Amino acid sequence: MRFLDLVEKYWVLVALGLWFAYKWWNSKRVKAMLPELKKNGATFVDVRSAGEFASANAPGTINIPLQELGGRLAEIPRSSPVVLCCASGTRSGLAKVLLRKNGYLTVHNIGAWSKLLD
Repeated sequence: MRFLDLVEKYWVLVALGLWFAYKWWNSKRVKAMLPELKKNGATFVDVRSAGEFASANAPGTINIPLQELGGRLAEIPRSSPVVLCCASGTRSGLAKVLLRKNGYLTVHNIGAWSKLLD
């Protein structure tokens, strides 16, 4: 079987694998930037539900659940970097899109909130 035939047959698996690889790579990249982001006064926002946040969270994060984010943008300074987190990186990825659409220039998605603990 030719390579292109394999890609055509398994494109969904290939796309899913690439998406997970990107999420992994990006969270590693943001984690490496944390010291500089903290030095620059970054705001850390956990977009999980209030219940999830109450059960465990990273010190220094504020909780603004994703479904409330659009109405609470005033709580997030535009003048400093923003680092978003959630349980896996999916909700924080959506939050990143929302913030960028609303004029936030420096927004990073670290993925899982636990990556802020190391």
